[in-house]
Amino acid sequence: MKVAVYGQAYSDNALDYVLELLDELSSLAAEVYFEKEFYQVLQVSEKLKVYPLFTEAKGLDDTFDMLVSFGGDGTILRAVTYVKNLNIPIVGVNTGRLGFLSTFKKEDVRKVVKEFIAGAYTIVERSLVEVHTHPPTPEFNSLNFALNEVTVSRKDTTSMITVETYLNDDFLTSYWADGLIIATPTGSTGYSLSCGGPVIAPTVKSLILTPIAPHNLNARPLVISDDTEIRLRVSGREEFHLVSLDSRIATLENGTEILVKKASFTIKMIEYTSESFLKTLRNKLLWGEDKRN
Repeated sequence: MKVAVYGQAYSDNALDYVLELLDELSSLAAEVYFEKEFYQVLQVSEKLKVYPLFTEAKGLDDTFDMLVSFGGDGTILRAVTYVKNLNIPIVGVNTGRLGFLSTFKKEDVRKVVKEFIAGAYTIVERSLVEVHTHPPTPEFNSLNFALNEVTVSRKDTTSMITVETYLNDDFLTSYWADGLIIATPTGSTGYSLSCGGPVIAPTVKSLILTPIAPHNLNARPLVISDDTEIRLRVSGREEFHLVSLDSRIATLENGTEILVKKASFTIKMIEYTSESFLKTLRNKLLWGEDKRN
């Protein structure tokens, strides 16, 4: 068994749970690799042994059985940039707060290994979106994909922007708003949800267009097929606007053509039998939390 361990945020007791995972893996004589920066953060303790490291430059390969992410959902979004199209399954141990992607409780970290070995899980494929711009945007380079959403938003102004939107070259509308979110089903529980978008099950083949604080109040979130190509062009009082892919942000000049479409590969998420998507909705969104129930 070959396992990659990744994390970003560090809490006082995160090391304790990492050590529990390592203890469980050692009983299987598993090969363990650490992301370099996370490993350096954890080296506050002499309890951590020496492990081989990986970085963005010296990355992973398709021989890994899983990647374990310690942190919140943002950590998993960052982990995706290491996994890319290698088909390495990801599981998140939640040391953050909400956690729609990072669902495993840190107190149950040993079960990550035990239930994997027992086969008490399924692999759920999560679709991504990718961005192409004309002219090209060097900030995105080869990391031009997002698991949650692509967001176009205003920059250096309190004025709204106009987002001219085409679906498969057919004009949809011009959103007059603070911005526009194009979310995957995975991202439907993120920024899009905060802006009034619907919750979509992870396996549904769709994308969501959610305007951010639209001035034309009849502009509602729209669910479309995920084989749709979305073309955007932004105008406004300022010369530039922002485009973000999950947590990666670039500044684009107004008038730049932005093409958003479904990526050619998927991310494999490990969904344990004990931690289903519906259970996560009940726990995180407090569905059914009513004194009358």
